[in-house]
Amino acid sequence: MKATTIQIKNETLDRMKYFKKYNKESYDEIINKLIDEIEEGELTDEALKDIIEAKKEIREGKGQKIEEVAKELGIEL
Repeated sequence: MKATTIQIKNETLDRMKYFKKYNKESYDEIINKLIDEIEEGELTDEALKDIIEAKKEIREGKGQKIEEVAKELGIEL
């Protein structure tokens, strides 16, 4: 496997150590876990379109108040 060296501040290194699950876990593994978490949290284009549409419907008064939804679901607020 080809590798490279990167420069990071000592403070950054200390912060990365916090994410180690076990002693011999490499910083490459830690960086990849963090990247994976960021990527998994990204919204798809479809999800973004749905959010924009929902906001538009709310502005147009097409949404339901939380109290109405809770009542329909039998939830007490």
